[in-house]
Amino acid sequence: MKRFWILFGIFVCFATTPVLADDDEFDAENGEVTVDNEDDGCGVIQYEIVDGADMANVQNFDIAGIMLGMKFEDVQAAVRENGLYKLRPKNSVVFSIHKDWKYNLDYECRQNKVYVPSQLEKCINTLARSRGVLYASEMHLERTTTGETIDVFFTSNATNNVVWKIVYKNDVDELEGDDPKFANQRDKKIMAFWQAVLDKYGSPNADSDKWVSSDNSYDPMMTAYYGELEIAECGIKSEDSVMNIKHANDNFFAKPYAF
Repeated sequence: MKRFWILFGIFVCFATTPVLADDDEFDAENGEVTVDNEDDGCGVIQYEIVDGADMANVQNFDIAGIMLGMKFEDVQAAVRENGLYKLRPKNSVVFSIHKDWKYNLDYECRQNKVYVPSQLEKCINTLARSRGVLYASEMHLERTTTGETIDVFFTSNATNNVVWKIVYKNDVDELEGDDPKFANQRDKKIMAFWQAVLDKYGSPNADSDKWVSSDNSYDPMMTAYYGELEIAECGIKSEDSVMNIKHANDNFFAKPYAF
């Protein structure tokens, strides 16, 4: 993605089944369940901390009242209190099962002679819910009057189903046409957005577009892009994946071999 570029230099001289809102209640019989996406974008990131800069208190940064480490139901409460954002009309909450757990439950269901794809999927989802490994993995919010969206990503129940990433987007980078006036308007919108970011979070302390809480890229970090902010704590997401793999291995229902 495109990063904030020179405008910066020029301008500077957000194990239980969650309770959903009434209009988006999960239906255990018909609800869509995805497999946990392990391509989370995390990894060792190389960045340069600004000389003399203090570490940022990113774990306390919020986007519309949503912060890292908040539980699913706490995010719901924050959204209601803020009042500016609403659940998007379709697929506002996505439920997931970690891949290793899905493999376990697939095996278990097939051992019980469930083979028809639709029935197999229903069997897996029912078991996942009863075992506490089905969890709300994403919440998608929108503010239609301004074209803003917030996507909130949660860990599994193994790590208490808490926020590990928040992605905020707006439309400041969009061009309405080819006329030079539209490019000029876009640049002014970007600068206004950037100033609002600086006013709320202070200046970046790593490179020209990152707020870091330590020199470890798995600790809380915020990155700014054109019309976008991403707050993430990759460390807890990585821990969550490791715990799910271990628990799934420990709880695999192997046949009772005797020899």
